[in-house]
Order: sequence, then structure tokens, then C-alpha cells
Amino acid sequence: MKKCFKRVMALLMTLLLSFAFVACQKSSPNAQFNNDTNSETGSDVTSDVDSEADGPRIVSCAPNLTELMYRLDAGAMLVGRSDYCDYPQEVSSVESVGTIYSPDIEKIVELKPDFVLTSTHFDEENAKKLSDLGVNVVSLYDENNVEGVYTMIMTLGEKIDRISQATECVDEMKKQISTVSEKIAGLDAPKVYYVIGYGEGGDYTAGGDTFIHGLIELAGGDNIAKNVSGWNITFEEIIQGDPDIIVLPEEEKTAFMESKQYKNLRAVQEGKVYGVDRNLFERQGYRNAAAVEELAKIFYPEAF
Repeated sequence: MKKCFKRVMALLMTLLLSFAFVACQKSSPNAQFNNDTNSETGSDVTSDVDSEADGPRIVSCAPNLTELMYRLDAGAMLVGRSDYCDYPQEVSSVESVGTIYSPDIEKIVELKPDFVLTSTHFDEENAKKLSDLGVNVVSLYDENNVEGVYTMIMTLGEKIDRISQATECVDEMKKQISTVSEKIAGLDAPKVYYVIGYGEGGDYTAGGDTFIHGLIELAGGDNIAKNVSGWNITFEEIIQGDPDIIVLPEEEKTAFMESKQYKNLRAVQEGKVYGVDRNLFERQGYRNAAAVEELAKIFYPEAF
């Protein structure tokens, strides 16, 4: 149980850091984009990268943007990546520069990148260290909704000269989500509980002001935590919400269903607990459309 608690708390802290950072930066309706050599003051130092055949040399310290680089046919531009950048599989051949929270600054400098690509998890202190060493740090993060993801994709596409691929990517996302909407139109929405954390440390979910809540809504679900702000929910609120369906990371499914505290929930008793790939939901990027479709298939299997 202690091991499970530690895993849950580690996941929760990652999510809290991620979304807290996004919330703090929400000053514009568009994706935020900085290309600075002074990340502390935020002074804008524009540096056009030479558009050679192979493109710029990039170190990515953002798993969601690493995925996007490959989707935009720009994986060959990566000369470094974080330990957490694990998708697609071919990224494993790219040299790692450590974790997002404790990157190897010296190694990054040795790789001589044209810029380092970061997102919501990257610490401002580390960004400043790189900037002080003359390394361009490009921070790219989106608003807390799918529309923001579209803008983020287009912004990166412009930066790395992959505008047509970015446009295609956004169009595919919109089409996939639109198809889901058409299939589930008019169907009764099931009550859904999305589990982020549970156990000794308390219960955590995706409140109504979170990105994951938006995905649940796009998939036609009625989030029992829609009136919750942030991530905390009480066990009493879960019982009162009486979810028809429970969704959680695949690796936590068995332990959750066997837990003494949760095994008597109606959804557990009826076998309506579904494990998913957490990265589809927690990494804001092009795979979020697939997350919406996966949820919709869980909510409305008869529609697919």
C-alpha cells in the first residue's frame, strides 16, 4: 500500500506542477511562446535558426512536444531529450539529458542545440541557467483546453518550418473529435469518475477547471467532479456522485478494484472500471484526440 501511495503522490505532484504552471501563465488566449536568452526577465531575443536541410538542432525537455516533433516529421532534429520523453519508441535512440526537474545542464550545452524546447514542467531556474550560458530556451505551453493545443501545434510548426504538417495534424484532431461528437449525439451521458490519486493520501480527480475534465466532456461524459476546483475530492463526494463508470491509469486498475475502500462502489461492483494510457490524457498534445475517442468508446460502446 505504501508503494502505491508513493506512486500516487508522485503522479499528483507532477500534475499539480504542470497545471499550476499553466494557470499562472494564462494571460493570453493563445499558446505561449518565448525564445529568450534571459528567461528571468522574459526579454524577447528573436533568433532565426538557419533553415538547413536537416533543420535546427533541438534538445527537448518536454515529453508532449517530443511526441509532437515526431508527428510533424521533425524527429531527426532532436539531438537530446529528457528521460521522460518515451514516445514514440524511436526517441529512445536520442541521447538523454536527464530528468525534466534536474537536467544535465553541461550535457545540454555540449550538444550545441540551436534551442532547448521546454513546456509546463521545466523549472524556471534551470531555464535561466541555460540562458545565462547562451543557450536559447523556447518555452511553449498551451491554455487549459483543446483549442490551446491546436494553437500550440501551429506555433511549433511555424518555429521548425513544419507549417503544412502542423495544419494537417490540427485538422486530423478536429476531424477525429468531430466524428466522436456525431456518433454520441443525443445519447444519455454516463456519470464518470476519473481517478488521479487514491488511498492513504486522499482522493484526487480532475475537477471542472482542469484539462482532463474538458476531454471527459468532449467524449460525452458527465464528470462527477465538475463542480470541484482543482484536484481534491472527498470519498463522501465520490459516493454521492455514484459514478456509472470509473476511469484510471491501467497500471492502477487492479489495486483500485481490490482496495477495501473502493471495491463496494457501484461501478466497481458492476465491472465498469476501465484502465487507460495516462499519457494520452496527461500530456497535452495531438494524442488528446485519441484520448477523447477512447473515452467515448468506453462511455458508448454501442455507438462505435
